[in-house]
Parts: sequence; C-alpha cells; structure tokens
Amino acid sequence: MFLAVSASAESSKGFDCPQLADKPAPSTATEWLKRSMLAGHCYIFQARAVRISREGVRTLALSHDVRNGVVREVASYLDGPPVVYERHGKIVGSGNSSRKGINPTAPLLDAERVGQFYRLTLGGEERIAGRRSIRLDIEPLDSLRYGHRLWLDIQTGLPLKQVLLDIDGRILETFQMTELVDPTLYDQSVSFETLGSRPEGPWQPGWLPSGYQLSPLPDSGEAPGSALSHRLFSDGLSSFSLFIEPLSGNSPALRPGLHRLGISYAAVRHLPFNGRLMQIVVMGELPPQVLVRVAAELQFQPDSSDIEPES
Repeated sequence: MFLAVSASAESSKGFDCPQLADKPAPSTATEWLKRSMLAGHCYIFQARAVRISREGVRTLALSHDVRNGVVREVASYLDGPPVVYERHGKIVGSGNSSRKGINPTAPLLDAERVGQFYRLTLGGEERIAGRRSIRLDIEPLDSLRYGHRLWLDIQTGLPLKQVLLDIDGRILETFQMTELVDPTLYDQSVSFETLGSRPEGPWQPGWLPSGYQLSPLPDSGEAPGSALSHRLFSDGLSSFSLFIEPLSGNSPALRPGLHRLGISYAAVRHLPFNGRLMQIVVMGELPPQVLVRVAAELQFQPDSSDIEPES
C-alpha cells in the first residue's frame, strides 16, 4: 500500500526520515495512518510473513532497504512455486505534472482526502509478531471500494498485519508478519519521483466511481511507438488500471468478460472501432461490478476534457 506524505513533512525533494524519531505517538486514526505511510518508506528491516487468501496459505521472506534515498523491496515466497517480487524506485509524490485532471499525489495516500470516502477508527491494542500493535479500521462509505484493517506496530508504525474486506465485510486476504527483524530508521531523506506529462489519447472513461482520479505513472513501461495505453486511477488509498490496445495478429487476445486474478479482478471488453478491434482491460482490487462498468462505458472522445467522477 502506498501512502502519501503530509504537506508539512515533505520538501520539494523528499522526506527527512530522522524526523520520525522525534515525533510523539499519534493520537488519532488519521495520524496513525500518516505514521504508517512514513514508516513504510523510512525503515530498513527484514521480516517473515504469511499471506492467506482463497488460493491458500503462502509464507514469504521480506526485505526492505533504502539506499541513496531510493526504496528497494523484495518479497520471496518460501513454499510452492518459487516466486520473487521486487520493487525499487523513488516515492511517487510531489510531482510537477501540468495535465488537467491529474492529481500528482494520487498514487499515494492523502489521509485527509481518504476521509471523504472511508471512515477511519482506532481499535484496541493487540500483540502481533511478538510486538505491541494498535488496530486501525478503514471502512468504505459506499459500495464502490473495499475496506481495510491494519495492525500497526506501536514502536515504529509499520503495518504488522493487513486485512482486505469486501463490500459485505468478508475477508478477502490477510497478510501478517510473523517476525520483524531489527527495524532501523534510515538516517537520511527518501527521494520523490518527479513526474512529467504524458499524452493520454482520445479514449476516456464515461464513468468513474466517486473519488477516483487520473493519477500519474512514474514510468509507463511502454516501448517507443507502442500502441498500448496504460492509465492509473486512484481514490488516494486504492487504485485500478485501464489498458487499451488495438488487437492484431501479433497481439495476444484475452477472453472478454470478468476474470479473477487472486484478490484482483480484470474486466475485459473487445470493441470494434474504425475497422480494428480494440481490447480494453480494467484491473484492480475493487468490487468487480465497478471494473465492469468502467470498461463498459469507455468512450472515444477526440477532444475530451476532464471527466467528473459520479457517485
């Protein structure tokens, strides 16, 4: 989960991690959420964890490091097929995008903005991974997004346990540390990624769930001249991706309809347009009916301007 740095804590280049050592313990749910975000960027640690979902139980080894202000995370599954996920780079935030409709910090969490779409409350203290934690409940105010429950380490603010809940309050996934080894505060600043403008093209969503805005991507990952278009939309806490590309003999076609990918869903639509077949994919950890509607109401608007989200 990516969480945003509060305006008072950030400079034009990044956040000074040693400030966390001098901050008093949070007293509200919003303050705990901010502390968790900062801890997730600023602490260096090793951990063991377990992930529980409908697909079963998997154990993982986690490594979180910061070098020269750049965060590097590695998650290695310890059972089942050998899989390693790695993510590294600067924090996406405080970008200088000039495009209309772009919220430059939307891929991260703005705790105040999240309060418009989620109810944040504190629960009691519990012991997780041998450490004292406090529970933070994040309840959606509508049926357009999922809920979250976090158990935050009282000493560091790191999330020791995370639960994703569907719109009926059922648990979709539990991620829990079983051991947190030597969390150490990075002694310098973590850096922000500077974001530039990218053309968005004429395909625009005719409907967006309330609160979701177009968000910048630090790196499109697209080859020069690629016909693939990728856009990210976020409400400040959760996000979904929209992919649009013309199908050809060399393009792999997905079966139209709704596909489940672990706890995520992908809504796939094929749309004839100007003698070509366009493939539209909307994917994310959102209620499937939301993704299906976004895909169904995508429009071709050559001179489109900002799209206002609807409730």
